[in-house]
Parts: sequence; structure tokens; C-alpha cells
Amino acid sequence: MPAVFFGHGSPMNTLQQNRFTEAWTGIGKALPRPKAILAISAHWLTRGTAVTAMESPRTIHDFGGFPRELSEFPYPAPGDPALADRVRALLAPVDVKLDQSWGLDHGTWSVLAHVFPGADIPVVQLSMDGTQPPQYHYDLAKRLAPLRDEGVLIIGSGNVVHNLGIMDWRSAEKAYDWATRFNQFVRGHLEKGGHPALIDYEKMGKDAELSVPTSEHYLPLLYILGLQDAKSVLTIPVDGVEHGSISMLTAVVS
Repeated sequence: MPAVFFGHGSPMNTLQQNRFTEAWTGIGKALPRPKAILAISAHWLTRGTAVTAMESPRTIHDFGGFPRELSEFPYPAPGDPALADRVRALLAPVDVKLDQSWGLDHGTWSVLAHVFPGADIPVVQLSMDGTQPPQYHYDLAKRLAPLRDEGVLIIGSGNVVHNLGIMDWRSAEKAYDWATRFNQFVRGHLEKGGHPALIDYEKMGKDAELSVPTSEHYLPLLYILGLQDAKSVLTIPVDGVEHGSISMLTAVVS
């Protein structure tokens, strides 16, 4: 199975048709049908590591100020406790908690609503340990590689540029210069397999500081990079920076 990083942007993308959501739909049509999905979302950052292990994960509406249609949007995909157990075994000796309370947050369902709108494929979420550095997440992802041969689609959902504090709501497509530079830095290293530079992204200085003021939206990319090997081909179906400071870059490892 391929592995995909989605630049998910606003949760309103769930309800919208635009060039980003159309690309996500195209990815879903091109993918072989997975047995299950393992999602790593920017919106589940924990102390320690957990994996959802319930039969029927709830749809989490982890935001406010949006239309009722979005706040009530359902994505009733089943869970997969057996996959949760498999993930726990693969990541040992890391102590992975089998979680019964989280569910699917909007980092996961806002993109899957376009990729697999039928919500009929089991979905499990893996949390990210917010106490750990980028290299830890990249290395952890490598242990998940056997899942690709077991029919599991692994997705990461975040944004490589994500600075809500200085978004420019007046312009959907205009990007700050530093956001463009950092996005191009990421894209360039993705295209040439430059993993060390992407792990040590903070060395980009001020551009990185502005683009990644907190790491949770960047880290899901490292999980997908960790699944790329010498035989993998990486493609970028869609890219762009919205509202000055939100990158919508999506990358597929196949």
C-alpha cells in the first residue's frame, strides 16, 4: 500500500470542492482499496503514545465557530481493534496505550470524507508523543512499515506550514515570502529524498520558526517519510499556500 501525507487545512474543506479536495478524491480513486487505515493526525498530540482500539470510533468535532453542518458532520467508519493490537506489537518496546475514548478527529475525517466518502473502511488513529523530538517520530514510523504489505493504508494529516496567528483571511492564495520559501524547502527535499534536512527542519532558522511555530502539524509528515525506502516513488499531487501561512502540500509515497 502507498502512504500519504495530506495537507488538510481548514476543516471547512470537508464540505468544499476545490483543487485540494479534488486531488484527495483523485487519490482515493487511484489507490488500491485498503484493508484498513492507520491515521496520524496533527490533532492528537499526547504525552506518551496511544492507538484507538474501539469497535466504533466517534467523530470528534474538535473546533468551534464553524457552520452547524460541519459541527454535525458524521464519518461513521468502523474501528479495528486487531489493527490496534498489531500497531502496539510493532512499536514495542514503546508502551502504546490501547485507547477507548478518543475517536477520529477532523485531521483524519476531513480528508477521508473525500478520499473514501463511504466511510466503510476501518480507521485507527495513532497519537504522537509531544514530548519527543522529530527524529523519534521518523524512527518510530519505520517500525510501521510491515503494515504496508498487510493491506493497511497509512496516512499523516497536518500542514508543513501552519501559523494560524498571522493568517491573511483577505487572500486565499497569496503566501508570505517566508511561507513560500519553507514550503519550497520541504518540497525540494521531498523530491530528492532529503530526509535529514526535513527531520532537522529547525535549521532553516526564521523561516522554520514562522512556518512551524509548534510542531504538531509538521510531525505527521515525518511518519510518511519514515515509510519511504529506496524502492519508493514520491509524488506531489497538489501543493499551494492558503491565506498566507497554511501549506496544502500533499505527498504520496508508493
